[in-house]
Amino acid sequence: MSSPAPSARRWLVLIVFMLVAGLSQALWLNFAPLIVRVQADYGVDEDTAGLLLLVFPLLYVFLSIPAGVLTDRRGYPFAVSLSAVMMAGAALLRIVDGGFWLLLAAQSIMAVAQPFAVNGISKLVLDWFPEEEVVTATGLGTMGMFLGMAAGIALTPPMVESWGMQGAMALWGVGSAAIAGLSLGVIRVNPAATAAPPAEPGIIENLRPLLASRPLVLLFGITALGLGYFNGLTAWIEPILAPNGIDSVHAGYVGGVLIVGGIVGAGLVPMLAEWTGRRKPFIVGSVFAALLTLWPMAHSTDFTTVMVTSALQGFFFLPAFALLLDVGSALAGKALAGAATGLLMLAGNGGGVVVMIAMVSLKQGSGDWEGAVILLVACLVVAGVGAALLPETGHAHGAKANAA
Repeated sequence: MSSPAPSARRWLVLIVFMLVAGLSQALWLNFAPLIVRVQADYGVDEDTAGLLLLVFPLLYVFLSIPAGVLTDRRGYPFAVSLSAVMMAGAALLRIVDGGFWLLLAAQSIMAVAQPFAVNGISKLVLDWFPEEEVVTATGLGTMGMFLGMAAGIALTPPMVESWGMQGAMALWGVGSAAIAGLSLGVIRVNPAATAAPPAEPGIIENLRPLLASRPLVLLFGITALGLGYFNGLTAWIEPILAPNGIDSVHAGYVGGVLIVGGIVGAGLVPMLAEWTGRRKPFIVGSVFAALLTLWPMAHSTDFTTVMVTSALQGFFFLPAFALLLDVGSALAGKALAGAATGLLMLAGNGGGVVVMIAMVSLKQGSGDWEGAVILLVACLVVAGVGAALLPETGHAHGAKANAA
């Protein structure tokens, strides 16, 4: 792969991408702390209100591969900008007080748009950044996603308190429209980059070389376990911590510091991986750190201990997402990086759905969440073994394996 000539514009392009990716997460999680409010305002039960959140991972599973292939065929500027425009339109639609089902329709449009934004990160970074900056740039891109998660959860409740539901939706709509405008004006292909060879023309043709690569299939499995673990932990963190005397408010603080730790880690750990020229030790280390911190986090009755272990877990574990994306791009090659990212996200969201449902099933069988925590430990152990078997793709080894 020929490295594109460095350009100061690459940072502007990356920042705007971070805004789009962060927006996709913020709009998803707007209603996570407002489920009770939604039930009261719209007269629906808890399961129905939860559809506002559930629709995102469910649709991601179906659309991740097509989004990756579209990114390869039409280019990441088209895919990312299309996503931003769809999200802005849907966010403005939420301003209309047309009942719950109109709100769910708007959320569904955003859910359709989300994979077209997130799956563009690998192609954008490979296009604009030289090889020695690829992991750092990918880490910053994923950090934008974490910032969006934090903003969606933390900012929406006070906005609703101050301006009401429609007022808060109006503010998110205006912000979404502004970000869409920036995306259309800023995100372009790098004119100085060497043109990538054309991707295969169809979904099956794109998937065949990726699924024929054993390292990539192993990577998909690790991603399913890793994101399944993270989604399961964050989704059920309140009932997991409740037996230790931690109420819902403080459980929210624990979840918040987990994401904040991930934001800091996503900015620092990938840069360290870039400096050493290695990927594999940091992926294995992230799993090991999660294993060390999960048990005291899930069982300690001391709130300070829980907060500290949660922050450490986020700092070390969440940056692995950027490293997995980089390894996938390296193994797949530049032309198929979008499809590889699509498969990674598909595996991750699929794993999240399976682990979340399995945790509830174990809870119902045992009467508490201890079995669910053990399941999370098992996910980490298997993911760690898989990570140890990955090939090293860092530039220190000159390894740029091809999926074929």
